[in-house]
Amino acid sequence: MNAPFDLHVAYVVMMALGFALVTSFRVTKPFADKEDRKRYYTLQIITLVAAVIGAKVAVVLGDALWPLRPFNDWYALLGSGRSIVGALLFGFLAAEAAKPLLHYDIPPNDRFAVILPFSIGIGRIGCLIVGCCRGVPWDGPWAITYSDGIPRHPAPVYEMVFNIAMGFILLALCRRQILFGRLFALYLMSYGVFRFAIEFIRETAKPYAGLSAYQVLCVVMFFAGAWALIARTLNEPPSWAKWRVAGARA
Repeated sequence: MNAPFDLHVAYVVMMALGFALVTSFRVTKPFADKEDRKRYYTLQIITLVAAVIGAKVAVVLGDALWPLRPFNDWYALLGSGRSIVGALLFGFLAAEAAKPLLHYDIPPNDRFAVILPFSIGIGRIGCLIVGCCRGVPWDGPWAITYSDGIPRHPAPVYEMVFNIAMGFILLALCRRQILFGRLFALYLMSYGVFRFAIEFIRETAKPYAGLSAYQVLCVVMFFAGAWALIARTLNEPPSWAKWRVAGARA
């Protein structure tokens, strides 16, 4: 894939558009009380910090193959790639750990869960343009060829399609308040299964009995999402009742 413009600029632009989509969408619309909105944003800041750290940690494990290989260029890590798998998993785990400390009784924001896959899908367009997250060599009818001249699976396209499809599914569930407060858990499970499967046709190192570090993290992600979905289904907190009503009116 060749282009007359700076591909990295296009990558940054698509990532920025995806981030802008998340930040511009009115995810706090059901929040009428300022204190509730403040508590929500506090938890989101914790989640964001953990997600940024997780995105980098996953790259060290999955691409640099640490600790299987020595990794000393920690400074370069700041400007290197980032992983959706690590961001989702670490962000989720940090939020769940912080909730008891903050006495947080607000249900997970289904509106955020709806918009997130659309944002990730837009970001994958940037991956497709710049040539990262490549698929393995494949001479199929919709193969894509980069500057190396090797036809490959268009792995970013597969992920873009998956995320957009999941976005519409979650949107339909949110509008009907099906799995209220559990849509992000459902997305974690779904993305974990999808990413585990697609890793087999992605050009990533697979040193763990034929699996990549990302696939190992996906297994953890799936079970973390399953735990949250089951636990909140069997024992939904009573405090969620007012939020269910607020969400229906919003």
